[in-house]
Amino acid sequence: MDLTSDFPFWTVRSGLIAAYPPLESDRRCDVLVVGGGITGALLAHELEARGIDCIIVDRRDIGHGSTSASTALLQYEIDTPLDELVTKVGRRHAERAYQLGVEVIHKLEAIAGGDAGFRRRPSLKLAQRPSHIRRLHAEYLARRRAGLAVRWLDRDCLRTEYGISRDAGIRSAVAAEMDPYQMTHRLLLRLKGRVFDRTEATRYEVSRSGITVQMDRGSKIRAKAVFLATGYETNRVLPASIVKLHSTYALMSEPLEDISFWRGRSLIWETGNPYLYARTTSDNRILIGGEDDEVVEGHRRDRQISQKTKRLLKGFARLFPAKPIEPAFSWAGSFGSTPDGLPYIGPYPGMARRYFALGFGGNGITFSAMAATILADLFVGKANADAKIFSFLR
Repeated sequence: MDLTSDFPFWTVRSGLIAAYPPLESDRRCDVLVVGGGITGALLAHELEARGIDCIIVDRRDIGHGSTSASTALLQYEIDTPLDELVTKVGRRHAERAYQLGVEVIHKLEAIAGGDAGFRRRPSLKLAQRPSHIRRLHAEYLARRRAGLAVRWLDRDCLRTEYGISRDAGIRSAVAAEMDPYQMTHRLLLRLKGRVFDRTEATRYEVSRSGITVQMDRGSKIRAKAVFLATGYETNRVLPASIVKLHSTYALMSEPLEDISFWRGRSLIWETGNPYLYARTTSDNRILIGGEDDEVVEGHRRDRQISQKTKRLLKGFARLFPAKPIEPAFSWAGSFGSTPDGLPYIGPYPGMARRYFALGFGGNGITFSAMAATILADLFVGKANADAKIFSFLR
Protein backbone atom coordinates (compact mmCIF):
# COMPACT_ATOMS: atom_id res chain seq x y z
CA MET A 1 0.00 0.00 0.00
CA ASP A 2 1.26 3.49 -0.90
CA LEU A 3 1.08 5.17 2.52
CA THR A 4 2.79 8.48 1.71
CA SER A 5 3.85 10.71 -1.15
CA ASP A 6 7.52 10.86 -2.06
CA PHE A 7 8.91 13.62 0.14
CA PRO A 8 7.60 13.80 3.73
CA PHE A 9 9.62 16.42 5.61
CA TRP A 10 11.04 14.32 8.45
CA THR A 11 12.94 11.88 6.25
CA VAL A 12 14.21 14.68 4.01
CA ARG A 13 15.55 16.68 6.94
CA SER A 14 17.15 13.82 8.85
CA GLY A 15 18.07 11.51 6.00
CA LEU A 16 19.32 8.02 6.79
CA ILE A 17 19.85 8.18 10.54
CA ALA A 18 20.81 4.51 10.81
CA ALA A 19 21.04 1.42 8.62
CA TYR A 20 19.44 -1.87 9.60
CA PRO A 21 20.05 -5.14 7.75
CA PRO A 22 17.41 -7.48 6.36
CA LEU A 23 16.92 -10.72 8.27
CA GLU A 24 18.83 -13.58 6.61
CA SER A 25 18.86 -16.26 9.34
CA ASP A 26 16.40 -17.89 11.74
CA ARG A 27 15.91 -16.25 15.14
CA ARG A 28 14.11 -16.76 18.44
CA CYS A 29 12.66 -14.18 20.84
CA ASP A 30 9.90 -13.63 23.35
CA VAL A 31 7.99 -11.10 21.22
CA LEU A 32 8.26 -10.32 17.52
CA VAL A 33 7.18 -6.74 16.73
CA VAL A 34 6.00 -6.39 13.13
CA GLY A 35 6.25 -2.75 12.08
CA GLY A 36 9.25 -0.46 12.45
CA GLY A 37 7.54 2.91 12.74
CA ILE A 38 6.93 4.98 15.86
CA THR A 39 4.34 2.46 17.13
CA GLY A 40 6.70 -0.48 16.83
CA ALA A 41 9.50 1.55 18.40
CA LEU A 42 7.37 2.43 21.43
CA LEU A 43 6.29 -1.21 21.81
CA ALA A 44 9.91 -2.36 21.67
CA HIS A 45 10.96 0.31 24.17
CA GLU A 46 8.36 -0.90 26.66
CA LEU A 47 9.30 -4.55 26.17
CA GLU A 48 13.00 -3.79 26.59
CA ALA A 49 12.30 -1.82 29.77
CA ARG A 50 10.60 -4.90 31.22
CA GLY A 51 13.40 -7.24 30.21
CA ILE A 52 11.37 -8.96 27.51
CA ASP A 53 13.47 -10.06 24.54
CA CYS A 54 12.08 -8.73 21.27
CA ILE A 55 12.90 -8.47 17.57
CA ILE A 56 11.52 -5.85 15.16
CA VAL A 57 10.94 -6.34 11.43
CA ASP A 58 9.58 -3.99 8.79
CA ARG A 59 8.91 -4.54 5.10
CA ARG A 60 10.17 -1.00 4.37
CA ASP A 61 13.10 1.02 5.65
CA ILE A 62 12.67 1.82 9.33
CA GLY A 63 10.41 4.83 9.89
CA HIS A 64 9.48 5.21 6.23
CA GLY A 65 5.80 4.25 6.47
CA SER A 66 3.14 6.45 8.04
CA THR A 67 5.65 7.69 10.62
CA SER A 68 7.49 9.70 7.99
CA ALA A 69 4.29 11.59 7.11
CA SER A 70 3.00 12.12 10.65
CA THR A 71 2.55 15.72 11.75
CA ALA A 72 3.12 14.59 15.36
CA LEU A 73 0.76 16.87 17.24
CA LEU A 74 0.69 15.04 20.58
CA GLN A 75 -2.67 15.68 22.20
CA TYR A 76 -4.87 13.89 24.68
CA GLU A 77 -7.92 14.85 22.62
CA ILE A 78 -9.19 12.38 20.07
CA ASP A 79 -11.15 13.02 16.88
CA THR A 80 -14.42 12.21 18.65
CA PRO A 81 -15.27 15.02 21.12
CA LEU A 82 -15.55 13.86 24.72
CA ASP A 83 -19.22 14.71 25.11
CA GLU A 84 -19.98 12.69 21.97
CA LEU A 85 -17.72 9.81 23.01
CA VAL A 86 -19.69 9.53 26.26
CA THR A 87 -22.78 8.63 24.23
CA LYS A 88 -20.84 5.98 22.28
CA VAL A 89 -18.88 4.15 24.99
CA GLY A 90 -20.19 5.45 28.32
CA ARG A 91 -18.87 8.16 30.62
CA ARG A 92 -16.33 6.05 32.52
CA HIS A 93 -14.56 4.73 29.43
CA ALA A 94 -14.79 8.02 27.53
CA GLU A 95 -13.27 10.07 30.35
CA ARG A 96 -10.61 7.47 31.00
CA ALA A 97 -9.59 7.50 27.32
CA TYR A 98 -9.03 11.24 27.51
CA GLN A 99 -7.24 11.04 30.86
CA LEU A 100 -4.94 8.34 29.49
CA GLY A 101 -3.96 10.78 26.76
CA VAL A 102 -2.66 13.19 29.39
CA GLU A 103 -0.70 10.42 31.11
CA VAL A 104 1.03 9.24 27.95
CA ILE A 105 2.13 12.74 26.95
CA HIS A 106 4.04 12.88 30.23
CA LYS A 107 5.37 9.39 29.48
CA LEU A 108 6.51 10.41 25.99
CA GLU A 109 8.32 13.41 27.45
CA ALA A 110 10.25 11.11 29.77
CA ILE A 111 11.08 8.74 26.92
CA ALA A 112 12.28 11.58 24.69
CA GLY A 113 14.60 12.89 27.39
CA GLY A 114 14.84 16.32 25.76
CA ASP A 115 15.64 14.82 22.35
CA ALA A 116 13.79 14.20 19.05
CA GLY A 117 12.38 17.71 18.92
CA PHE A 118 10.05 17.03 21.85
CA ARG A 119 8.57 20.22 23.31
CA ARG A 120 5.68 20.67 25.70
CA ARG A 121 3.03 23.02 24.27
CA PRO A 122 -0.52 24.04 25.12
CA SER A 123 -3.23 23.12 22.63
CA LEU A 124 -6.02 25.28 21.20
CA LYS A 125 -9.17 23.78 19.70
CA LEU A 126 -10.87 26.57 17.76
CA ALA A 127 -14.40 27.04 16.49
CA GLN A 128 -14.09 26.98 12.71
CA ARG A 129 -17.28 29.05 12.36
CA PRO A 130 -19.79 30.75 14.71
CA SER A 131 -22.29 27.90 14.39
CA HIS A 132 -19.75 25.59 16.11
CA ILE A 133 -19.48 27.62 19.32
CA ARG A 134 -22.34 25.94 21.19
CA ARG A 135 -21.01 22.42 20.55
CA LEU A 136 -17.49 23.50 21.43
CA HIS A 137 -18.68 24.92 24.74
CA ALA A 138 -20.44 21.64 25.54
CA GLU A 139 -17.11 19.92 24.89
CA TYR A 140 -15.39 22.37 27.24
CA LEU A 141 -17.86 21.52 30.02
CA ALA A 142 -17.39 17.78 29.43
CA ARG A 143 -13.62 18.13 29.76
CA ARG A 144 -13.94 20.15 32.97
CA ARG A 145 -16.21 17.47 34.38
CA ALA A 146 -13.53 14.88 33.55
CA GLY A 147 -10.93 16.86 35.54
CA LEU A 148 -8.94 18.01 32.51
CA ALA A 149 -7.03 21.31 32.69
CA VAL A 150 -8.93 23.46 30.20
CA ARG A 151 -9.88 27.11 29.80
CA TRP A 152 -12.60 28.70 27.69
CA LEU A 153 -11.41 31.42 25.32
CA ASP A 154 -13.74 33.94 23.70
CA ARG A 155 -13.00 36.02 20.61
CA ASP A 156 -11.32 38.83 22.57
CA CYS A 157 -9.08 36.41 24.50
CA LEU A 158 -7.96 34.68 21.31
CA ARG A 159 -7.12 37.97 19.68
CA THR A 160 -5.37 39.67 22.59
CA GLU A 161 -3.58 36.65 24.12
CA TYR A 162 -2.82 34.61 21.01
CA GLY A 163 -3.20 36.93 18.04
CA ILE A 164 -5.66 34.47 16.45
CA SER A 165 -8.78 35.46 14.54
CA ARG A 166 -11.47 33.01 15.70
CA ASP A 167 -14.74 33.31 17.64
CA ALA A 168 -14.06 30.82 20.47
CA GLY A 169 -11.72 28.07 21.60
CA ILE A 170 -10.65 25.64 24.30
CA ARG A 171 -7.15 25.86 25.71
CA SER A 172 -5.72 22.60 27.01
CA ALA A 173 -2.65 22.82 29.20
CA VAL A 174 -1.13 19.46 28.25
CA ALA A 175 0.09 18.79 24.70
CA ALA A 176 3.40 18.46 22.88
CA GLU A 177 5.17 18.22 19.54
CA MET A 178 8.08 16.10 18.35
CA ASP A 179 9.91 14.63 15.36
CA PRO A 180 8.48 11.08 15.08
CA TYR A 181 11.15 9.87 12.66
CA GLN A 182 14.00 10.86 14.98
CA MET A 183 12.19 9.36 17.96
CA THR A 184 11.72 6.05 16.14
CA HIS A 185 15.43 5.72 15.40
CA ARG A 186 16.42 6.96 18.86
CA LEU A 187 14.50 4.09 20.42
CA LEU A 188 15.46 1.38 17.95
CA LEU A 189 19.18 2.17 17.92
CA ARG A 190 19.23 0.75 21.45
CA LEU A 191 18.22 -2.64 20.03
CA LYS A 192 21.27 -3.23 17.86
CA GLY A 193 21.22 -6.62 16.20
CA ARG A 194 17.49 -7.05 16.77
CA VAL A 195 16.05 -4.63 14.20
CA PHE A 196 15.63 -5.74 10.57
CA ASP A 197 14.13 -3.78 7.71
CA ARG A 198 13.24 -4.77 4.14
CA THR A 199 11.96 -7.99 5.73
CA GLU A 200 8.28 -8.90 5.38
CA ALA A 201 6.33 -11.30 7.59
CA THR A 202 4.32 -13.48 5.20
CA ARG A 203 2.87 -16.38 7.22
CA TYR A 204 2.02 -17.13 10.86
CA GLU A 205 1.95 -20.67 12.23
CA VAL A 206 0.63 -21.11 15.78
CA SER A 207 1.52 -24.07 17.99
CA ARG A 208 1.08 -24.90 21.66
CA SER A 209 4.50 -23.55 22.51
CA GLY A 210 4.49 -20.36 20.44
CA ILE A 211 4.20 -18.86 16.98
CA THR A 212 6.52 -19.23 13.98
CA VAL A 213 6.60 -16.37 11.49
CA GLN A 214 7.83 -16.98 7.97
CA MET A 215 9.69 -14.11 6.29
CA ASP A 216 9.76 -13.31 2.59
CA ARG A 217 13.53 -13.92 2.43
CA GLY A 218 13.21 -17.51 3.64
CA SER A 219 14.12 -17.03 7.31
CA LYS A 220 11.85 -17.72 10.28
CA ILE A 221 11.35 -16.19 13.71
CA ARG A 222 10.01 -18.29 16.56
CA ALA A 223 8.39 -16.28 19.35
CA LYS A 224 5.93 -16.60 22.19
CA ALA A 225 3.77 -13.82 20.72
CA VAL A 226 3.64 -11.29 17.89
CA PHE A 227 2.78 -7.60 18.34
CA LEU A 228 1.46 -6.16 15.08
CA ALA A 229 2.11 -2.45 14.60
CA THR A 230 1.32 -2.44 10.90
CA GLY A 231 -1.08 0.50 10.97
CA TYR A 232 -3.21 1.06 7.91
CA GLU A 233 -1.89 -2.06 6.19
CA THR A 234 -3.35 -4.32 8.88
CA ASN A 235 -6.40 -4.97 6.70
CA ARG A 236 -4.15 -7.42 4.86
CA VAL A 237 -3.90 -9.50 8.05
CA LEU A 238 -7.33 -9.22 9.65
CA PRO A 239 -10.27 -11.18 8.26
CA ALA A 240 -12.54 -8.09 8.26
CA SER A 241 -12.04 -4.41 7.57
CA ILE A 242 -12.05 -2.44 10.82
CA VAL A 243 -10.99 1.01 9.64
CA LYS A 244 -12.12 3.54 7.07
CA LEU A 245 -9.16 4.94 5.16
CA HIS A 246 -8.70 8.60 4.23
CA SER A 247 -5.91 10.86 3.05
CA THR A 248 -4.54 13.93 4.76
CA TYR A 249 -2.28 16.68 3.41
CA ALA A 250 0.47 18.72 5.00
CA LEU A 251 3.07 21.37 4.31
CA MET A 252 6.19 22.57 6.09
CA SER A 253 7.25 26.18 5.74
CA GLU A 254 10.68 27.64 5.25
CA PRO A 255 12.25 28.61 8.61
CA LEU A 256 11.02 31.96 9.94
CA GLU A 257 13.42 34.48 11.40
CA ASP A 258 10.78 35.68 13.86
CA ILE A 259 7.99 33.43 15.10
CA SER A 260 6.98 35.56 18.08
CA PHE A 261 3.56 36.24 16.52
CA TRP A 262 2.66 32.62 17.46
CA ARG A 263 2.32 33.27 21.16
CA GLY A 264 3.06 30.21 23.26
CA ARG A 265 3.54 28.13 20.09
CA SER A 266 0.31 26.33 20.88
CA LEU A 267 -0.80 23.37 18.84
CA ILE A 268 -3.82 24.52 16.85
CA TRP A 269 -6.69 22.53 15.45
CA GLU A 270 -10.23 23.37 14.43
CA THR A 271 -13.70 21.96 14.73
CA GLY A 272 -15.41 20.87 11.55
CA ASN A 273 -14.76 18.31 8.87
CA PRO A 274 -12.30 18.62 7.34
CA TYR A 275 -10.40 20.65 9.91
CA LEU A 276 -7.09 22.45 9.79
CA TYR A 277 -4.30 21.78 12.29
CA ALA A 278 -0.95 23.49 12.79
CA ARG A 279 2.18 23.54 14.94
CA THR A 280 5.70 24.89 15.00
CA THR A 281 9.01 23.02 14.94
CA SER A 282 12.28 23.36 16.83
CA ASP A 283 13.89 25.09 13.83
CA ASN A 284 11.18 27.78 13.56
CA ARG A 285 9.16 26.23 10.76
CA ILE A 286 5.38 26.04 10.62
CA LEU A 287 3.66 22.74 9.89
CA ILE A 288 0.09 22.91 8.59
CA GLY A 289 -2.14 19.94 7.88
CA GLY A 290 -5.69 19.01 7.00
CA GLU A 291 -7.91 19.08 3.91
CA ASP A 292 -8.67 15.39 4.54
CA ASP A 293 -10.60 13.48 1.91
CA GLU A 294 -11.52 9.91 0.96
CA VAL A 295 -9.09 9.60 -1.95
CA VAL A 296 -6.78 6.72 -1.00
CA GLU A 297 -5.23 5.70 -4.32
CA GLY A 298 -1.68 7.01 -4.21
CA HIS A 299 -1.52 8.51 -7.70
CA ARG A 300 -4.87 10.32 -7.36
CA ARG A 301 -4.01 11.57 -3.89
CA ASP A 302 -0.60 12.88 -4.89
CA ARG A 303 -1.98 14.78 -7.87
CA GLN A 304 -3.94 16.89 -5.40
CA ILE A 305 -1.00 18.00 -3.28
CA SER A 306 -0.47 21.32 -5.08
CA GLN A 307 -4.13 22.30 -4.82
CA LYS A 308 -4.40 21.14 -1.21
CA THR A 309 -1.27 23.13 -0.30
CA LYS A 310 -2.91 26.32 -1.56
CA ARG A 311 -6.02 25.59 0.48
CA LEU A 312 -3.97 24.96 3.62
CA LEU A 313 -2.16 28.26 3.17
CA LYS A 314 -5.51 30.07 2.84
CA GLY A 315 -6.78 28.41 5.98
CA PHE A 316 -3.68 29.44 7.92
CA ALA A 317 -4.01 33.01 6.62
CA ARG A 318 -7.47 33.18 8.19
CA LEU A 319 -5.87 32.35 11.55
CA PHE A 320 -2.93 34.75 11.26
CA PRO A 321 -3.90 37.26 8.53
CA ALA A 322 -0.74 39.35 8.86
CA LYS A 323 1.79 36.51 8.54
CA PRO A 324 2.23 35.02 5.07
CA ILE A 325 4.47 31.95 4.96
CA GLU A 326 6.45 30.22 2.23
CA PRO A 327 6.01 26.43 1.87
CA ALA A 328 9.21 24.40 1.59
CA PHE A 329 7.79 20.84 1.54
CA SER A 330 4.33 19.45 0.85
CA TRP A 331 3.17 15.85 1.15
CA ALA A 332 0.21 13.55 1.65
CA GLY A 333 -0.37 10.42 3.66
CA SER A 334 -2.98 7.84 4.55
CA PHE A 335 -4.78 7.66 7.86
CA GLY A 336 -7.76 5.77 9.19
CA SER A 337 -10.77 6.33 11.40
CA THR A 338 -12.94 4.05 13.51
CA PRO A 339 -16.64 4.47 14.32
CA ASP A 340 -15.95 5.80 17.83
CA GLY A 341 -12.56 7.42 17.21
CA LEU A 342 -10.77 5.03 19.57
CA PRO A 343 -7.86 2.76 18.60
CA TYR A 344 -7.89 -1.02 18.58
CA ILE A 345 -5.46 -2.49 21.10
CA GLY A 346 -5.23 -6.13 22.10
CA PRO A 347 -5.91 -9.61 20.71
CA TYR A 348 -8.26 -10.22 17.80
CA PRO A 349 -10.78 -13.04 18.38
CA GLY A 350 -9.61 -16.31 16.84
CA MET A 351 -6.04 -15.12 16.15
CA ALA A 352 -3.98 -16.77 18.87
CA ARG A 353 -0.69 -15.28 20.09
CA ARG A 354 -1.16 -12.09 18.06
CA TYR A 355 -1.75 -8.68 19.64
CA PHE A 356 -2.55 -5.50 17.74
CA ALA A 357 -1.54 -1.89 18.32
CA LEU A 358 -3.65 0.07 15.86
CA GLY A 359 -3.64 3.75 16.74
CA PHE A 360 -6.07 4.93 14.09
CA GLY A 361 -7.07 8.58 14.14
CA GLY A 362 -5.55 12.01 14.34
CA ASN A 363 -3.38 11.30 17.37
CA GLY A 364 -1.99 7.86 16.66
CA ILE A 365 1.28 8.43 18.53
CA THR A 366 -0.43 8.90 21.89
CA PHE A 367 -2.53 5.81 21.15
CA SER A 368 0.70 3.93 20.42
CA ALA A 369 2.10 4.87 23.82
CA MET A 370 -1.08 3.56 25.45
CA ALA A 371 -0.77 0.34 23.46
CA ALA A 372 2.79 -0.24 24.63
CA THR A 373 1.72 -0.47 28.27
CA ILE A 374 -1.46 -2.43 27.62
CA LEU A 375 0.10 -5.06 25.34
CA ALA A 376 3.14 -5.57 27.56
CA ASP A 377 0.77 -6.16 30.50
CA LEU A 378 -1.33 -8.62 28.51
CA PHE A 379 1.77 -10.51 27.40
CA VAL A 380 3.01 -11.08 30.95
CA GLY A 381 -0.48 -11.93 32.22
CA LYS A 382 -0.98 -8.73 34.20
CA ALA A 383 -4.53 -7.37 34.42
CA ASN A 384 -5.02 -4.02 32.69
CA ALA A 385 -8.43 -2.43 33.12
CA ASP A 386 -7.84 0.01 30.27
CA ALA A 387 -7.62 -2.85 27.76
CA LYS A 388 -11.42 -3.09 27.73
CA ILE A 389 -11.75 0.46 26.42
CA PHE A 390 -9.82 -0.35 23.24
CA SER A 391 -10.76 -3.99 22.76
CA PHE A 392 -11.95 -5.31 19.39
CA LEU A 393 -15.01 -6.56 21.32
CA ARG A 394 -16.06 -3.18 22.74
